[in-house]
Formats: sequence, structure tokens, C-alpha cells
Amino acid sequence: MRIVAYNNPMQRTLSILSALASPARLGAMRILSDGQEHCVCELMDSLGVTQSRMSRHMAVLKEAGLAIDRRDAQWVRYRLNPDLSRQSAALIEAAVNFQEQETDHA
Repeated sequence: MRIVAYNNPMQRTLSILSALASPARLGAMRILSDGQEHCVCELMDSLGVTQSRMSRHMAVLKEAGLAIDRRDAQWVRYRLNPDLSRQSAALIEAAVNFQEQETDHA
């Protein structure tokens, strides 16, 4: 598990926002925000994304320090990074809630 070190909070904020800028990645974070582990196959099915594309999206989320993974035989299971700062978690929650509200109003 690796969280990228940034010299200033603005860089960290931009890194998180950039990672969440894809509908698939934001959707994955919505799913992971339930606090449970989810296999890549579940994320693929829920988001309608191919395995290779989902793996690339999850690599971005991992690189940004937002998600962690665990190998379980042939499966890869993801969850929200439990070491997120309170501010980072609040930023993710705000983005997920905004997306859900926009979906409800559409």
C-alpha cells in the first residue's frame, strides 16, 4: 500500500480529483466506499467495463493512494485505502455524493 507524498495540499487535491475524473473510477469509488472488499469482476459487472479497462482504472486509483488491492488466488479484491487522511476521505465522499445527486436529478 503506497500513498504518494506531496509537498503541498493542492497537489494532493489535484491528484485525487484527477483520479476521480473518469466516470468508471468515480463509480468504483462509490462501490468501494461501502467499506467492503470487492473483486474486480464485481466492479466490471456493476460498471459495464471490460477486465483490462477496469484494471487500468484501478491502477490509477491505487497510484493516487485511494484504493488498495489484495490477491485471492486468481481474483484481485479492492477496497478503499484505510489510511486515507480525513480530508482525502471527505473529498472522495463529496465527489461520490455529488455524482449520486446528479444521477437522481437526471
